Parts: sequence; C-alpha cells; structure tokens
Amino acid sequence: MRPNVKTWDDSQNEIRVVMKFAIIAAGDGSRIAAEGLACPKPLVTVGGECLVDRLVRIFCDHGAEDVSVICNDKVDEVAQHLQKMRQRGLPVQFMVENTPSSMHSLYRLHGLIGDGKFCLTTVDTVFSEKEFTCYVDMFANLSEGGNCDALMGVTDFIDDEKPLYVDVDEHMNIKGFRDEGANCKYVSAGIYGLTPAVWPVLEECVLHGEQRMRNFQRALLRKGLRLKAFAFSKVIDVDHVADVALANRFILCHDA
Repeated sequence: MRPNVKTWDDSQNEIRVVMKFAIIAAGDGSRIAAEGLACPKPLVTVGGECLVDRLVRIFCDHGAEDVSVICNDKVDEVAQHLQKMRQRGLPVQFMVENTPSSMHSLYRLHGLIGDGKFCLTTVDTVFSEKEFTCYVDMFANLSEGGNCDALMGVTDFIDDEKPLYVDVDEHMNIKGFRDEGANCKYVSAGIYGLTPAVWPVLEECVLHGEQRMRNFQRALLRKGLRLKAFAFSKVIDVDHVADVALANRFILCHDA
C-alpha cells in the first residue's frame, strides 16, 4: 500500500490516512527505575496495555503502513517484545542501538522510515486517541497541500521537569522554541509530524555535534521550514511511578 494515501476502513466507517509512524524507545528510563519500577519503560502498563503496545495499536488504527522503533541493548526484554509483535503480524520494524539523545535516535531511524512523511512520538507519551485522530488528519491535509513541513504536538499541561516552550502566533505557526516560558502558553508534547524536508537539517545538526532534540527543532526554523502547532488538551510523559496512575486515570476519562 502506498504511503500518504487515504483508504476506506469499513470497521471504523471512515477514511483513514495511510502513513508511516515511528517510536523512540531508546532511553534508559533511569528516573522511573530509581523509584523502584524494574520493568523497562516501553513495557510499563497503562490502561491495560504496555506503553509501546498502546502506541502501535493507535498507529495501526490510524492507517500505519509500518511502525519503526528504536530501542537500546541495555535490556533484552524490549527487543524480544518487539520481535513477538512482528511474529503476531503487526507492522513493526525495529533496530537496537544505543544513542546519546532522542535527536540521534531519530537520525538512526531514517534508514527504517525512508523518505515519506511520518509521525514520531517518544514511547512514554500518553495522549487522547480522539485528539490524535484530529492531529493525524490535520497533518495529512497540511502536508499534502504543501502548507507545512512539520506539525508539532503541543499542550498547555506542563508536568515536565525541563519543558520546551513553544511560541506560536494566532494561527498556530511556530515562531520559536524556548527554554523559559515567558509569554508562551504551550510546551512540546513529544509528538512530531515530519516531512522529508527535515532530514537534511537533522543530518547537519548531527554533523555539527548538536546533542538535543530541541536544538534540531530550532534549526528547522532557522532553515526556513514551515512549522505549525497542534494543541492537545493534555499529554502525560510517564517519567515517574506516580505518572502511571495519572496516565491510567487520563485514559479512563478520555478514551473510555
């Protein structure tokens, strides 16, 4: 099936966009492990599903041609789990590699993702499925119309220790990415809709020794790419044990 086309889904009785998706699951989960949760973060259960399983299911519900995942080699359980998903016929492809940052994980994923547009999330991101449907549809429409090079998920719910503030205009065009939140309503939600235009900028960032995902996003603006924001009501990052209960309540309220 060709990427970035629309197909009729009889079970959902609606049109779904077919595109590629990707998950960064290469972090070591040190904060949640230090609090006594021995399970690798991608396999932490929220809403009755492992984090990585929940994302793959949601992506498949939204027309995933394939889901590319990067994990590290510090624990074998994650790669084994992904292999079992493949054996069950899910469209999962994965690589096992240690990387210094999420930006480098994305760089390594290029070989699996290829050159179509795609949606990327971190594995610990919990969001409303209903809002995600609107997000995917908007990204498909904007990118197909040539009206943006990236659609970044943002939220005004701030629970990150070091959030990336996103400065937008009245039309949700992104003007800047800030470390401080003065006059910024939104923060990055860890959800990225990206087109092939981002790859040369990412490669340049890696070659110049950049180490952070937020600096890559800033580079996209400096290079003149058109970035827009989509506001999610709440996105939870599962970084701590307490976040698991928060995510469970959120899923029950928003996707029941």
